[in-house]
Amino acid sequence: MLAMDYRGPKRVRAVQKPMPEIKHPQDAIVRVLRTCICGSDLHLYNGNVPDTRVGSTFGHEFVGEIVEIGADVTKVKVGDRVLVPFNIACGECHFCRQGMFGNCHESNTESTAVGAIFGYSHTAGGYNGGQAEYARVPYANVGPTIIPPDMDLDDAVLLTDVIPTGYQAAEMAGIQTGDTVVVFGAGPIGIVAARCAWLFGAGRVIIIDQEDYRLEFACNYSYCEAYNFKEMNDPVLFIKKITDWMGADCVIDAVGAEAAGNTMQTVTGRKLLLQAGSATALHWAINSVKKGGVVSIVGVYGPTDNLVPIGNMMNKGLTIRGNQTSVKRLLPRLIEHVQNGVLNPKALITHRIPLEDVADGYRMFSAKLDNCIKTVLMPPTANQ
Repeated sequence: MLAMDYRGPKRVRAVQKPMPEIKHPQDAIVRVLRTCICGSDLHLYNGNVPDTRVGSTFGHEFVGEIVEIGADVTKVKVGDRVLVPFNIACGECHFCRQGMFGNCHESNTESTAVGAIFGYSHTAGGYNGGQAEYARVPYANVGPTIIPPDMDLDDAVLLTDVIPTGYQAAEMAGIQTGDTVVVFGAGPIGIVAARCAWLFGAGRVIIIDQEDYRLEFACNYSYCEAYNFKEMNDPVLFIKKITDWMGADCVIDAVGAEAAGNTMQTVTGRKLLLQAGSATALHWAINSVKKGGVVSIVGVYGPTDNLVPIGNMMNKGLTIRGNQTSVKRLLPRLIEHVQNGVLNPKALITHRIPLEDVADGYRMFSAKLDNCIKTVLMPPTANQ
């Protein structure tokens, strides 16, 4: 089968690989119909995630058709079209039973913090991902969710990560009616977080980024104010100034480890890897939220330490929340929002690229070429 293959930092290509096989009675094999390149994949692509092994196949956002099931799979059958949450969860451990499917204690033997994730290095379990014609899906009675017959596959594939993560970012921010919400990062997750902030009662939503085309997209998709931090002397001072010097009620960090905007953070976090990525956006979040406010983190950072103003956090009485998204917990509500027209996931898709050209897709998405917001990869077998 054709699959994406990681060859080292900034080097990926499409190659022929062996077909995935059933390895456990609860496995299923899925013929991939849509798969995406995520902003989180760029951390792998750039070589910033530990234990990302040559030969790995990335891809944690995919939908497809079940073509084979293990002996113990009862919740889906061959022929079902399913969306596959990016988390791999057993559904039975202490954390899964609490709805914390992103923190499954059984699926990832490599870590006690995060559960397993498709195609996201051996720190996230070492599973191959869905940027391929076929993918092996463990715990097939838990994760795969049958796509409603009236749902577009383009909508469905964005329910595997982007929409739930943006929604959970707003949920974790604890937004109260009339709150001012600031989102750092106008990538797909930040754009969805800004859109979902209104669903929780926000009275004002502001998004900050450095790419004008993304800010323009966010204005139209998320109905929010948008500002370019490159036009400010100090983003924290700017936010204080436009909030009557109080600060925002809630701030969402949808950037994570690859944040720009501070030379020291860039050098120590992105160039020298002395900390787990650049914490620039997190600094701005902590310093621009009001006293007693909430900072919600969905931007991805590495497993080691970061330099953050923890003293300011304590002195301001802040609440900081973050987690990998519990996709399975959120799916029923989000499917309903899509079916009722409250959310329009497929409007985020700006580019479709054949899987054969996956290297071009990564290069374009990484360099933000051609006003790219969200890229979908189309496997050759998708139209069979």
